[in-house]
Amino acid sequence: MAKGRPLVAIVGRPNVGKSTLFNRLVGERRAVVYDVPGTTRDRIYGTVEWQGRVFDIVDTGGLDPTAGQSGREPLSVDSADFIEAIREQVQAAVQEADAVLFVVDARDGVTPADEQVAEVLRRLQKPKDGAMHPPVLLVVNKVDDVPNPAEIMEFYRLGFGDPLPISALHGKGVGDMLDRLLEVLPYAPRYREEEEDEAIRVAIVGRPNVGKSSLLNRLVGQERVLVSPIPGTTRDAIDTPIRYYGRDIFLVDTAGIRRRGRIEMGVEKFSVLRALRALQRAEVALLVIDATEGVVAQDQHIAGFIVDAGVSAIIVVNKWDAIEKDEFTINRYTEYVRARLKFLDYAPILFVSAKTGQRVSRILPTVLEVADARRQRIPTSRLNRILQQAMEAHPPPGKGGKVFKIYFAAQVGKPPPTIVLHVNDPDLAHFSYLRYLENRIREEFPYPGTPIRFILRKRERKARNRQAAANKAKS
Repeated sequence: MAKGRPLVAIVGRPNVGKSTLFNRLVGERRAVVYDVPGTTRDRIYGTVEWQGRVFDIVDTGGLDPTAGQSGREPLSVDSADFIEAIREQVQAAVQEADAVLFVVDARDGVTPADEQVAEVLRRLQKPKDGAMHPPVLLVVNKVDDVPNPAEIMEFYRLGFGDPLPISALHGKGVGDMLDRLLEVLPYAPRYREEEEDEAIRVAIVGRPNVGKSSLLNRLVGQERVLVSPIPGTTRDAIDTPIRYYGRDIFLVDTAGIRRRGRIEMGVEKFSVLRALRALQRAEVALLVIDATEGVVAQDQHIAGFIVDAGVSAIIVVNKWDAIEKDEFTINRYTEYVRARLKFLDYAPILFVSAKTGQRVSRILPTVLEVADARRQRIPTSRLNRILQQAMEAHPPPGKGGKVFKIYFAAQVGKPPPTIVLHVNDPDLAHFSYLRYLENRIREEFPYPGTPIRFILRKRERKARNRQAAANKAKS
């Protein structure tokens, strides 16, 4: 199975430029940047590629252990409500991280908050292979506003070795910082290395307290993990091997995406670190939803990560025993789930009760069905015939006098099923027409629970022939 990428956590007190650095590294404005301490409250994740290597990076809320102490200027009332949750976010991220970027502000010098953040980091480090883990790199940001470079030397007293001066806003020194970071990170290739492994790895993901651990216990038939009604009980991803009808399956129970403290927001963001890392290693995801609460925004958020990871999916509606039912309830609820999770319309939906065991016996057979479909390949001749018939039945719309054409198609690579379309012009392909082609493929090859991906490549041969003919005419 695929191995997870290294993880780097960006930590530091509020307003030192962590989100600006995150945006610089991932190459887009994924984190909110605002000149008010405490703006970033939840971990935000991205992927960075540097010098042919790739790693994940997490932006964290500002950690200020001195907040609320006498004589300190308090954060805004809104941000103060989140201070404990922010501290927990940072601690959780650091405990999972392979390396830490500890960001400080060159303009402010070493502050009491920086010193206490440093102390928190030292407490979280543990000896590993003769060194402290995770390694911490001290990143001194905003150096373009410091006229005297010697002032940076002050940061040596934080005890994390040579300060790395950068300007996250303008990119100064960021390349040197990344070079140093690669020296302390475990190696990971640009693309995930796949190992031959017939075992099926299944990630159980979902919000807190939807019954993931209870569901796992039902599946394995014994109390293999802690079950508690308190959200956030599961703190680590736990691999549980089972054998089912001669097939090896690893069930990965993940920490719930948690809400803690007095967080009361219309649309909340949650920590998804362990779920993401579990998905990196999984073929199939069980997206567990609480039937009594319905599909909420965070369920949609997690489903989006499943799609992004290219993992097959089964939607498990748990606590079905708590729903008052009539003969139409299951059909109405199915339509509701489909409407809320439109981008997972290919995923089977199972209505179960981990508490009573109702329909739980259907989960593992569905896992096998989805896993087998995920590995299914379509013969090239048949794939081209399906697409040709689809285009004859419903020709693609034109654009600017041009019509989208597919010359040849073939399934390539490893799961999920990926189809390369050799076309006249990829820009002419509208997403709705590709969706139509996908549906026609699924009529013959349903691929239950599994996404189908298209890669469009412009056919260059005709263009080269035209250019050669033009050159010949000129001569």
